[in-house]
Amino acid sequence: MRVVAFAVVGVLAAVDARAQEPRGKAVYEKHCTECHGTSGRGDGPSASFLVPRPRDFTSGKYKIRTTETGSVPTDDDLIATVRRGLYGTAMPGWDRILPDGEIVDVVRYVKTFAPQFAQAPKSIVVGAGIPSSPDSIARGRGVYDKLQCGKCHGTDGRGAGAVATTFEDDARQPLRAADLTEPWSFHGGATSRDVYFRFRTGMMGTPMPSFADAATDNDMWDLANYVVSLGRKPVWMMTADEIGALYARNDAEAKSNPVKRGEYLVETLGCSACHSSYDEQKRMLPGMRLAGGMRIRIEPFGEFPTANLTSDKDTGLGNWSDDEIKRAITKGIRRDGSRLLPFPMDYGSFSTLTPDDLDAIVRYLRIVPPVSNNVPPPRWTFLPVYLWGKFKMLILGQDLPITFYPGNAGTKGAR
Repeated sequence: MRVVAFAVVGVLAAVDARAQEPRGKAVYEKHCTECHGTSGRGDGPSASFLVPRPRDFTSGKYKIRTTETGSVPTDDDLIATVRRGLYGTAMPGWDRILPDGEIVDVVRYVKTFAPQFAQAPKSIVVGAGIPSSPDSIARGRGVYDKLQCGKCHGTDGRGAGAVATTFEDDARQPLRAADLTEPWSFHGGATSRDVYFRFRTGMMGTPMPSFADAATDNDMWDLANYVVSLGRKPVWMMTADEIGALYARNDAEAKSNPVKRGEYLVETLGCSACHSSYDEQKRMLPGMRLAGGMRIRIEPFGEFPTANLTSDKDTGLGNWSDDEIKRAITKGIRRDGSRLLPFPMDYGSFSTLTPDDLDAIVRYLRIVPPVSNNVPPPRWTFLPVYLWGKFKMLILGQDLPITFYPGNAGTKGAR
């Protein structure tokens, strides 16, 4: 009888799992495909505009885990991520939007994308840890230096003196080193326990390694306490005087290093999201950052390949004057005098940039390595088609599509 009972339980569990998959799929298709794509490859319509990129579920690689390096996360890890979201990314928390049952269902469906989940996760057993104290923080500072964390995060946790300043994940997509003074941006949480796990497990698919073989457990707890101690007060908790002092410091840093400020602005304004080329999975093509060539079709106006913003003298901005670059950014006027549409080149908004910020952007674009990519000019729609499109927009009230095509519309390497 006991054997029969176990068999019945097994059959019921299998039936329940099969029933959960379509429920999870429905939740996934409703809420997750915009970023992660229908196939789970991290290639949804918004993927190329997000840094970091959405997770490619088919790879089986997850950054935020409580499991050993090389292991898949536990169900609890995935459920916690869906509920809480990932701070500092576009992944929101769904705990107040989706009921618990739907979160569990969608997690089980996401696991079907990667065969690695056939193996049981290797959970890490963690004790109480080391409470934060001045002594622990002082020891953690020594561990920070010993493990050479400053090479990526800077001696101050904000990038000062960092040797490595550009990063890529396993798919060769751009990443940023965390600013350790802004704990609200830590993807996996900002407590000492959260930070400890990042050191203990590593962040699979990124340059952030596990230190399990390079440091003791106590070292990693002290290091976590030190990193947490670096966190500054967020703006929403500051007084007016503190906010003024923070902005004054930021302004002074921007003026002392205009190239760094320009790089920050170029990334924050999303310039590389459009002025680069991508493959079918919305991954940036190697060597094409800021080299243009993305073909955008805007109905009913025409097709508009994005310009090459690198310092190449023949196909990029190398022979443009500073004023010509600024005019294109703030007024949408190309070097030949032709006008750009106000979308996606949002020069109306960019016209509010301060003179210092415009100078910083130009300074940065001057040092972007040259890429020879001859991008064709815009191709405007035939007049009757244009007029019919305008009629549908203005009279019929239809929303006409904007299409972003994969591949490079330019000719790379051509002069």
